Amino acid sequence: MKEQLGFLAGGLADLGFDPVKADPLTKYGELLLEKNQVMNLTAITDPVQVAALHMLDCAALAAHLPDGVKTVADVGTGAGFPGLVTAVLRPDLSLFLLDPLEKRLNFIQEVIDVLGLTNVSLFHVRGEDAGREEGLRERFDVTTARAVAELTVLAELCLPLTRVGGWFLPMKSTESGGELDAAKPLLGQLGGVPAGHWDYSLPGVDVTHRIWRIEKRAPTPHAFPRKWAKIKKTQHK
Repeated sequence: MKEQLGFLAGGLADLGFDPVKADPLTKYGELLLEKNQVMNLTAITDPVQVAALHMLDCAALAAHLPDGVKTVADVGTGAGFPGLVTAVLRPDLSLFLLDPLEKRLNFIQEVIDVLGLTNVSLFHVRGEDAGREEGLRERFDVTTARAVAELTVLAELCLPLTRVGGWFLPMKSTESGGELDAAKPLLGQLGGVPAGHWDYSLPGVDVTHRIWRIEKRAPTPHAFPRKWAKIKKTQHK
């Protein structure tokens, strides 16, 4: 635990966050690995690797959010990445975590209760259904997703949830340029415009990841998001 705590504290300081935030994130990591023994939440089981590849990876997103953001939706949050980490590091924001599996949301609720977080809302919903709900559609300043699907799929799940003037910030590898090229026609239909990217390195693991910046400049047509089968068919074109 001490090694994980120290590693996290140093990484958070490098990203501009108070190193004291390493305490709740270390606790989060412990709860994750404990629950992972009875349900599949992560393939990463070394505590320091959890700190680097989960906590600090998500902290990079929290450090790169645009100014003026108040609401962030994490689509397909899984074990809470990146939404729950962002909630810990940015208590000034309201985080909305969406996932189709109730048991994963139950785990996240346990973490929320242990850490005493008050800025997180959970939604048991599929991404393609969330974008059609009146209370969620075009509501959020930022939408994001991590390790969920290719950009052609993520765009159709996330941009209908993003308000005009907001941002879709998918977390990807630095090898995802081809995904963006393939997604550009659909991005335009959904009201999104590519606006660059951030590349960032993770300390201690020699890994570089990328956050794409997609600006929402026009409303998403009501035809989107489509049924899941049609979304997946688009992915394979």
